[in-house]
Amino acid sequence: MSVTAKIIPQEIIRLKRDGKILDEQAINGFVSGLVDGNFSDSQVGAMAMAIFQQGMTIDERVNFTKAMMNSGEVLSWEGFDGPIVDKHSTGGVGDKVSFMLAAIVAACGGYVPMISGRGLGHTGGTADKLESIAGFNVQPSISEFKRIVKEVGVAIISQTDNLAPADKRLYSIRDVTATVESIPLITASILSKKLAAGLDVLVMDVKVGNGAMMTNLDDAKALAQSITSVANGAGVKTQAIITDMNQVLGTSAGNAIEMYETVKYLTGKQREPRLHKIVQALASAMLINTNLASSEKDAHQKIDKVLSSGLAAEIFDRMVSALGGPKNFIEKPWDSMHKANVITEVRASQHGYIAQMDTRAVGMSVVGLGGGRTAPTQQVDHSVGFDRILPLGVQVNRGEVIARVHAKDADSANRAIEQFNNALSYSEESPELPPVIY
Repeated sequence: MSVTAKIIPQEIIRLKRDGKILDEQAINGFVSGLVDGNFSDSQVGAMAMAIFQQGMTIDERVNFTKAMMNSGEVLSWEGFDGPIVDKHSTGGVGDKVSFMLAAIVAACGGYVPMISGRGLGHTGGTADKLESIAGFNVQPSISEFKRIVKEVGVAIISQTDNLAPADKRLYSIRDVTATVESIPLITASILSKKLAAGLDVLVMDVKVGNGAMMTNLDDAKALAQSITSVANGAGVKTQAIITDMNQVLGTSAGNAIEMYETVKYLTGKQREPRLHKIVQALASAMLINTNLASSEKDAHQKIDKVLSSGLAAEIFDRMVSALGGPKNFIEKPWDSMHKANVITEVRASQHGYIAQMDTRAVGMSVVGLGGGRTAPTQQVDHSVGFDRILPLGVQVNRGEVIARVHAKDADSANRAIEQFNNALSYSEESPELPPVIY
């Protein structure tokens, strides 16, 4: 049953509270109320809770996403001679995939205008990681953003005030009203920003596991289905891949430390196998969906070529300097990033195989070290976190090094060591490992 509502906030809230399907006019009324203040904070919270409890049909989600997308500027890329493509991850711990992926796809001929987020809860933010680099400006003007994408092939920036402003307000209220996990709200939030970027193709990395927003596979599938249905319904060719977040991705978690792992990956000094597998799968999907590669085999050959020739690393370097960072970041990453005051080893508390990791707890430990925010205005300490993290399935003896902690002082280092050890469990037998890609 479809209902047209007078554009009175409490009427729109009542309709959704009672499980009715909102028509386009009612949805547009809510979204414009987010931007012009016609909906008060308490009414926005009530509406978010009504959507959380009652859900939305696919048609409602498409209309909601389009209205949010059109609440601000929508970018156009006329005059570009290649496909406009992006990837979005639902977030995790140690997820630095965007950096490698964007550079690889740009090196293969795609244009990647990536608008990224800040850290939320236990998950690290792409924009925060880039700000580890001295001088890096994650908020250039839109014209500057477009110029860099055209010249370099890629620019990674943070959400701007002009793109999907309705989402910015709704997002902050969802965070404090226990409505973050709603699939329709997540779908509209992610896609309104991505579609406002004027994409031809989007590839979604939906994380599942104890370090992800979706902790079980059914929820992850439901979110992946929602995002692909809505994005394709809104005219952007979209594919979702579900990947594992039951352990830290790569060997590091923390802002500057993850940027250093990115450099090692792009230069071939270190490519942790799980991280490489996910980068390859997402890059392949981006290349195939944009017709930059004809098959998975062709995509893998192109990816290997731009990595081994150093072209992907060079493009990443050019992007860093175009956005205000140093000209030789890839060559000397630590010249423009701060190292932590205290770097100390985490040692295994017992013998056995590392069987499980409470990945969320590791993420919260990084936040506790100062590497994330507990309040929106908080400054982030880019130097802290963990590196040299051993993966699940490795056999260790008590006292062996299983990671290193980077901290501002000895007290916080000791706390983080205890938290990291508490996040692991061991088994006598070799454990069954979760798949990297579901």
